[in-house]
Amino acid sequence: MIVHPDESHDGCAGSEAGFRYRGVYVPPSLVQQIVKGKPLPFFKAGVTQDPRLAAAADALLDALGDDLDSLAEDDALYTFVTTLAELAGQPPGRTAHHFAATARAREYIDDNLDRPITLDELADCAGRDRWSLSNDFRVFFGTSPHRYLTLRRLDRVKGLTQAGLALSDAAIDAGFFDQSHMSRHFKKAFGISPSRWCNPA
Repeated sequence: MIVHPDESHDGCAGSEAGFRYRGVYVPPSLVQQIVKGKPLPFFKAGVTQDPRLAAAADALLDALGDDLDSLAEDDALYTFVTTLAELAGQPPGRTAHHFAATARAREYIDDNLDRPITLDELADCAGRDRWSLSNDFRVFFGTSPHRYLTLRRLDRVKGLTQAGLALSDAAIDAGFFDQSHMSRHFKKAFGISPSRWCNPA
């Protein structure tokens, strides 16, 4: 369900059984930054069954639960808003893409895997605004800045464990908060746990 700014809604359940839901309030001004000043995406019906928007909303809500990773939150927000705009029939804007700036941001990630990185840092390094950089990263490298960072960190974990380092130490050295944080991303990326990857027999 999408409730637009200033739209009346009672929030009441449709039955006595009630309901549970998760929600997020995205300021309209932030949406317009991402869509580059275009009108807010509007769903006349207020409801969509499209699985792409459901997946984008789930990813955003999950990212908001992790206070320590602002890059994940920004990536999820960008994906949610651009998916919302696409499904509302808003054509993508024509903007110039800047490979050299995006390559600088990628280099910055590669050089700083072991520490937290924010989208603002990447934008400063690239000399681009944060949302243009988010778009350019996807255009040139086929993935978001956060996913790129995560996969490079997982590559480092693999290399460190093959060199004999314990998973817990490899996770910290690669820039994850702890082993469980790394393990969640490892399983999501490769379909198996890191311990099983290390000991396939």
